Amino acid sequence: MSGPAGMLSLVPTPIGTLADITMRGLETLRRADAVYAEDTRVTGKLLAAHSISVPLLRLDETLMEAKAAEVVERVRAGEAIAYCTDAGMPGVSDPGMRLVAAARKGAVPFEVLPGASAAPLAYVMSGTASPHFYFGAFLPRKAAEQRALLDSLRELDAALVFYESPKRLCATLANIAEAFPQRTVAVCRELTKLHEEVARGTAAELSELFGRRIEEQGSVKGEIALVIDAPAAEERAAEEASAHEEAARLARDLACEGLRTKDLAARLTAAFHIPRNDAYELAMEALKAARSAGEER
Repeated sequence: MSGPAGMLSLVPTPIGTLADITMRGLETLRRADAVYAEDTRVTGKLLAAHSISVPLLRLDETLMEAKAAEVVERVRAGEAIAYCTDAGMPGVSDPGMRLVAAARKGAVPFEVLPGASAAPLAYVMSGTASPHFYFGAFLPRKAAEQRALLDSLRELDAALVFYESPKRLCATLANIAEAFPQRTVAVCRELTKLHEEVARGTAAELSELFGRRIEEQGSVKGEIALVIDAPAAEERAAEEASAHEEAARLARDLACEGLRTKDLAARLTAAFHIPRNDAYELAMEALKAARSAGEER
């Protein structure tokens, strides 16, 4: 005879306004045998606001390794356990992902309730017309790693969504301005809260805007999501033209090494990711020019 059916429920919580909790989320919290939370103070305020009285236990990143097994065993024993992180969807840039992994490894049932998440909200609030978006969580702290990541995403036909600390906002905008000088960027700050703000412009314009604010007010505060718009047709055309010019220069340099047309075209394709036909034409032109120059000498 099987025992009672337990369930681990990941419950999204409001990212700013307490009223944004769903009815299903509230019902799940009320019926839980226990609620584990990234920060009991934060989740405690939510429970108190909705007159929910259940055992509340801390389960943050530092405790996850030690306590995840405890949660799994309680679910296996038939208990209903809810998990909340500080704000938004558990598992998105927070310890909830590790708890899901533990539930899967322990073969216990879990469910994820729909609800608030800053990433899709910022994507829509940004005003982008791109039907696709890439969520990159928090950007790397080191400038070199940040620039390398942005460069790797240059050709992605999608809006880019990241979380960022207000302390690093201006430095990050400067890096974005270097990587994507023409693209529209949206700084989405304090979404759903009293002082919600969505500032749009180029990264250079926004860096100047928030730089002045820091000079005047001392700091920028609040949770921030950045949305970098997808590349426009003009940007793609300019990048293709630039790549073509660089490939042509490399083709002329390599033509003197005695490479076959096929090999030279392959080098160009690998270096610049240009179409094979274009690379082959550049290779033939460069080799022809090199032979002509040799005959003249």
